[in-house]
Amino acid sequence: MVPTHAPDAAKASYSTMIERVIAPPIHAAAPKNPKLANNWKTKPADQLSDEEVKAMPDSEYMNEKQLAFFRHKLSVLKQDIHNSAGETTEHLREDTSVVPDPADRATIEEEHALELRTRDRERKLLKKIEQSIARIDSGDYGYCDETGEAIGVGRLIARPTANLSLEAQQRRELKQKMFGD
Repeated sequence: MVPTHAPDAAKASYSTMIERVIAPPIHAAAPKNPKLANNWKTKPADQLSDEEVKAMPDSEYMNEKQLAFFRHKLSVLKQDIHNSAGETTEHLREDTSVVPDPADRATIEEEHALELRTRDRERKLLKKIEQSIARIDSGDYGYCDETGEAIGVGRLIARPTANLSLEAQQRRELKQKMFGD
């Protein structure tokens, strides 16, 4: 039996842990469904599904149909945020009754604070949606602000307001983690 030196074993596990944290993950391109590849040619943009847009050929990246699809997706998201804001206003107006129990009152106030915090996040998202729609109008949508490379349809479907490629976003997050804001 060979004796191992504890500090050397700790260093070895630490260095492999660091390598795992720093090394960027390897991303494989999502397989495209050949059955859906030509559906985009016959359907209007507002009726296309996420899978049909993902199945479009790479040569059609950010064509008129894709831009219209993402404009529609962003508009629906924007409308949903406006609707939920109206519901919050109504909910806060309805819940103005005076509750004598301090614990119940604290619960109601905490629920209101949570709802208002959520609406504040949605307000910030609304600004990003407006910026994304402006990027569609200017022809910059779908391309990374830092590198100019394509962001990718899959990332844009998952996050329609994305303005950085996955690699650029990972670099930015790593810098923020290392150096702070």
